[in-house]
Amino acid sequence: MFRLLILFAAVSFGTTGTAQALAPAGSPVAVGAARIAVGALILAAVAWWTTRRKGISRSEARGQSPSGGAARWRVLPLVAGAVGVAAYQLGFFAAVADTGVAVGTVVALGSGPAFAGAFARVAHGTPLSGRWAASTALATAGVVLLVLGGAQATVSAPGVALALVAGASYAAYTVAAKGMLDQGHAPEAVMARTFGLGALLLAPALPVAGVGWLGAPGGLALALYLGAVPTALAYVLFARGLREVGAGEAATLTLAEPLTAALLGAAVLGEQPGVLAVAGAGVVLAGLAVLAMPARTAARDRPGAARPRALSPTA
Repeated sequence: MFRLLILFAAVSFGTTGTAQALAPAGSPVAVGAARIAVGALILAAVAWWTTRRKGISRSEARGQSPSGGAARWRVLPLVAGAVGVAAYQLGFFAAVADTGVAVGTVVALGSGPAFAGAFARVAHGTPLSGRWAASTALATAGVVLLVLGGAQATVSAPGVALALVAGASYAAYTVAAKGMLDQGHAPEAVMARTFGLGALLLAPALPVAGVGWLGAPGGLALALYLGAVPTALAYVLFARGLREVGAGEAATLTLAEPLTAALLGAAVLGEQPGVLAVAGAGVVLAGLAVLAMPARTAARDRPGAARPRALSPTA
């Protein structure tokens, strides 16, 4: 169930490119900054409403978990998550502009799971399972085939470096959010704080990149959609799934994003995927299926083995 929440979030992420193609917009940096700003406002409203609805006390809302533990907001994970949100937007769009959509997407999204697994290992001691390694290898190979299939790829060393920065930034955000969720903070609160601070970091990009496109037909609608669906809704679902799924697995599951983008490009924009792209879609699905299958351990099947403790909703 939790992996399905992350997959649904990844599908929502994958609608971003098609939405931008169907509506007039400004520079990618301006669109990215506006997306995060709108999303942060919606997430703040959702966090406030959720807190009121659950009847959490004022002291709990400031950091205590509903179960009674004293879970304080730590500055380092919050700042790391916010910097990851902001740096991903800038790094990814800059990489795409420099080295092209194909190579930029492959390097950024393909490197994300590897960075996330490594960061989670260092920060939280999370073990790297063989299933995660197999699934990541399959899904990453599929992304390479999917994006490069039939495309004229150009490679620029600075662009590749920027794409790696984007992949590492996304991984840093994922690992930081996972740490805050494990401390007992509500998903809505984690997303609201992280994206709110990320929006502040990106705010200077809006006047520099220009906001005139917001007044064009469809411009404001684009900003509202990107902020509401592939940001606010998607990241709340992502956070809810991330409570029970490791950061490395979550990053691998989000490789469904380029698959969704390719399918929408073919169905809505009339793009014709090549044979390699079709094969890549199949490999991505295979990799995600490996990770989405319920895990079964030998210890669980042994007679007399202790059953795992049920996880509380605030774990």
